[in-house]
Amino acid sequence: MAKSNQRNRAIILRRKGESIKDIAKKLKVSKSSASIWCRDVQLTTVQINNLHKKMIAGGYVGRLKGSKIQHEKRLEREKISSVRGLLDVGKLSDRDLLMLLIALYWGEGGKSQRVFFISNSDPEMIKFIINAYEKVLKIDKSNIVLSVGLNIIHKNREEEVRNYWSSMLGISLKQFRKTIFIKSKNLKKCKNFKSHYGTLRINVVKSTGYYYKMIGLINALKRAI
Repeated sequence: MAKSNQRNRAIILRRKGESIKDIAKKLKVSKSSASIWCRDVQLTTVQINNLHKKMIAGGYVGRLKGSKIQHEKRLEREKISSVRGLLDVGKLSDRDLLMLLIALYWGEGGKSQRVFFISNSDPEMIKFIINAYEKVLKIDKSNIVLSVGLNIIHKNREEEVRNYWSSMLGISLKQFRKTIFIKSKNLKKCKNFKSHYGTLRINVVKSTGYYYKMIGLINALKRAI
């Protein structure tokens, strides 16, 4: 009798357009039982379309949940990695800073004009470089001159960009040279358009001596490997 009642309820629910999965869940039976009970029920076109939409929506929700779980896992891994990084790096000595600065200049610095400069677009990297200049090479901020390289599509943001770098680095706008605008064939605005601040070239006044010193250090590092 109980199964007969469940079968009748299953048929009623199916005629209302319920999915086999939902019917099985509501009646607390297996999907195979619900499917057998409802196999003779013909759904309307509207009901079939509604079930299809519900299935797609359910898959979307499932993907969102999966994406959220993966995002949380990545955040946790990054957190653990950051803690381990702090333990592994510890406090940098002046020599550590010098070695890092040599490597950075080797990769990003000017090596063909006998002018001492490094170009980069990462704000944290630029702060690191300037701090290393001050601490290791004893270069005062007042002797640093900055040049902004900016895509031509950001021309109207020039003042905003220069103010950003000036404020972030604590360097007067008077120490900025003329902005270099770069022409690009692709003039499409990116999603990060308003948070893009171009590339900053860190120049040093009367830098020939620093240039030769750094080239010598790079050559020494090459032979030390």
